Amino acid sequence: MKFDAIYKELDEIYRAKNADYGDSFTETMRIAGIVSAATRLYDKAHRLLTLSTNQAQVKDETIRDTLLDMANYAIMSIDEGDKNGY
Repeated sequence: MKFDAIYKELDEIYRAKNADYGDSFTETMRIAGIVSAATRLYDKAHRLLTLSTNQAQVKDETIRDTLLDMANYAIMSIDEGDKNGY
């Protein structure tokens, strides 16, 4: 199933970015709460809108990459929400 392949890719991206950035998402959630998740998802949605109407200027800034980022942020937001009662 294609979903399984995408989930595996999401997991690989999550692990690689978490290694590069540290657990900045959880730290930001601790400081600002659910609004920090909304902000990150909004930023990705805005990038999606921009990429859908303009040529990307940054190499590897694709609509697909943006959607994968959004999916990971949504999953991380659910995880944090489950732990913190959001």
